[in-house]
Amino acid sequence: MGDVSQNSTFNQSSEYGNVYRPQTVFSVLTFTLLAMLVVATLFWNMLVLVTILRVRTFHRVPHNLVASMATSDVMVAALVMPLSLVHELNDHRWKLGRVLCQVWISFDVLCCTASIWNVTAIALDRYWSITRHLEYTLKTRKKISNVMIGLTWLLSSVISLSPLFGWGETYSQQNMECQVSQDPSYTIFSTFGAFYLPLCVVLFVYWKIYKAAKFRIGSKKTNTIAPVAEAGEEREASRQQPQMVFTVRHATVTFQTDSETWREQKEKRAALMVGILIGVFVLCWIPFFLTELITPLCSCHVPPIWKSVFLWLGYSNSFFNPLIYTAFNKNYNNAFRNLFSRQR
Repeated sequence: MGDVSQNSTFNQSSEYGNVYRPQTVFSVLTFTLLAMLVVATLFWNMLVLVTILRVRTFHRVPHNLVASMATSDVMVAALVMPLSLVHELNDHRWKLGRVLCQVWISFDVLCCTASIWNVTAIALDRYWSITRHLEYTLKTRKKISNVMIGLTWLLSSVISLSPLFGWGETYSQQNMECQVSQDPSYTIFSTFGAFYLPLCVVLFVYWKIYKAAKFRIGSKKTNTIAPVAEAGEEREASRQQPQMVFTVRHATVTFQTDSETWREQKEKRAALMVGILIGVFVLCWIPFFLTELITPLCSCHVPPIWKSVFLWLGYSNSFFNPLIYTAFNKNYNNAFRNLFSRQR
């Protein structure tokens, strides 16, 4: 009888996935690195938000877009990643009940979707400021950026709250599972709304920015040939009125060259920042969303370890966003220095 009870106990423990197994060095190291990622993500995005709030010159566009992106990334670090870490420690078994599961999944989809669409909004803002800098005035920019922020959070809310109204199930008490709704129709809707649609937008935007930059370089090369043909005329004119002609022409040419160089440098920095922001966004999120789309539709099995890797790779995008944006903005670097020097 005792042997039977021991065997049943052993079978139950094996059935629930060795809940009491000891922690290995690898699992402790993984937990430490993920915890550091959570803290670093929260710190950098909070730093961006504090800087925008404290520096008056940042109380305008495009910094409201950056503030929206930092807010979504702060929410990812504060509300989503810690519970994901607990989920990892429990060997992907959810022991915190239905209500907290639904709250966690809703915030997960809401914050990550908002973060992705905020990156898209920043890319669109930079595209319009580069290609339509005369029409895209500060007043127009403010209106459009506010509309984009509103649409970002509205769409994210619709996608995240849909399962709460019966579109699929997020919690299974019997299997101790808590995951995004696996309903095929919801999977298509959520993945396209949260990733594939913004992916198409940002790739199209960067292609247009690349074409505009190529056109500028080509037109600059064409314009630089023209003054060479007028060199003889310029010498002839300088003999008649040496000081006046040289001074006026020299001043005009110098002014135009400096102005073009300054604008080109600004556009190059903006284009490079958008390119890196988009590149990191694609690399971080595309493995996760490919598996999310394919798995429910084809009933494929993805090992849990790879699901975790793809999920945390996506979360890491919230860590890279503030680093990439502030690295290409001297105003933020100066504001950070002033902020820390005042605290000292």
